[in-house]
Amino acid sequence: MRRLACLRGIDTLSALGLAVEVGDWQRFTGATIGAYLGLVPSEHSSGPNRFQGPITKTGNSHARRLLVEASWQHYKPYRGPGVTLRRRMELASLPVRQRADLGNRRLHQRWESFLARKKNTNVAAVAVARELAGWCWSLAVMD
Repeated sequence: MRRLACLRGIDTLSALGLAVEVGDWQRFTGATIGAYLGLVPSEHSSGPNRFQGPITKTGNSHARRLLVEASWQHYKPYRGPGVTLRRRMELASLPVRQRADLGNRRLHQRWESFLARKKNTNVAAVAVARELAGWCWSLAVMD
């Protein structure tokens, strides 16, 4: 929980909810955690034609909701950890803090790229939530 709380938008209660809902993080990879939570687009393919639809919404809806709500916190510019986030980061080890800081910067960059391409903000929030799930997995399985 302390590792997950180093990411913007995930406080102690959200980290607890994610930890309980996902359970064993070791059974996933960074690419499969999004599919487990239903944050990947559905696909209809036939021959050379490929159509991606809305997200699958399979898996745990509570964890998915927590991640989508947390992704909105990355909409605002990231200028380093604020007072509250710095306090939560101090409880984690240095490699976890560095990895979380990298994740916070990357997730905000993803928001900026979606906004530059004039994507719908709700679609962008779900896409950032999918990547946020990968960063949560990365922090949870760190040694």
